[in-house]
Amino acid sequence: MPKVIATSSASPTRGGRARRVSTTLAEINVIPLVDVMLVLLIIFMVAAPMLQRGVEVNLPEARQSREISGERLFVDVPFSFRQDRRVHLAKETIRLEVLAERVRQALIGRTDKEVFVRSDGRLDVQALIDVLDALKAGGVATAGIVTDPPRTP
Repeated sequence: MPKVIATSSASPTRGGRARRVSTTLAEINVIPLVDVMLVLLIIFMVAAPMLQRGVEVNLPEARQSREISGERLFVDVPFSFRQDRRVHLAKETIRLEVLAERVRQALIGRTDKEVFVRSDGRLDVQALIDVLDALKAGGVATAGIVTDPPRTP
């Protein structure tokens, strides 16, 4: 819609200003918007893989192991379990005392009551047995231990 600007009543030939009509610019300049969005997209694409780091666990090696497929529930037992008695269940750090209840909640509605334990190879057997006992108390039917395949020389 045109905008009319009124001026003094003097005639335009005597130094006064005449009426002028101008339009307002009501459009968004899309090019800077696209530039900003592309920069943000690149930032998030670079930062996303950095945010998905898991718990550092050095798995023990086994000569005979099978590939794990499908949607599984994993419990990670890091080497720091010796000091703080904490495990990681589905990217959540929890204490061993509440592991049974959290596993029970995670298994509600699932047909397979199967959990895989990724334990650090430097931990002693008693730490692994403590975790497996808590899983059994949580209603786990089968608990598997995840290992790395043997290194080929």
